[in-house]
Amino acid sequence: MVRVPLSPQERQRGERFGALLREARGDRSMVDVAAAAGVAAETLRKIETGRAPSPAFFTVTALAHALHLSLDDLAAACAEDVDAGERAMSA
Repeated sequence: MVRVPLSPQERQRGERFGALLREARGDRSMVDVAAAAGVAAETLRKIETGRAPSPAFFTVTALAHALHLSLDDLAAACAEDVDAGERAMSA
């Protein structure tokens, strides 16, 4: 199966998501958070650095749970700039 390349907006959303996770992780180690979420530390590293800008839904939910984050809040925070950019392009 061939994956469709991500748009610049999708990449930016992934970078925002990674930054949110880094911020929520605080001084907890990447290994500790990944273990609590049941994902590989390398997976979390790729998400946080933007190298995996579109992680699987269950990975996102596991990380949100491990970091005590609301999925609604994550979705809103990641969509903010994309919505603003789309409004500017349609004006």
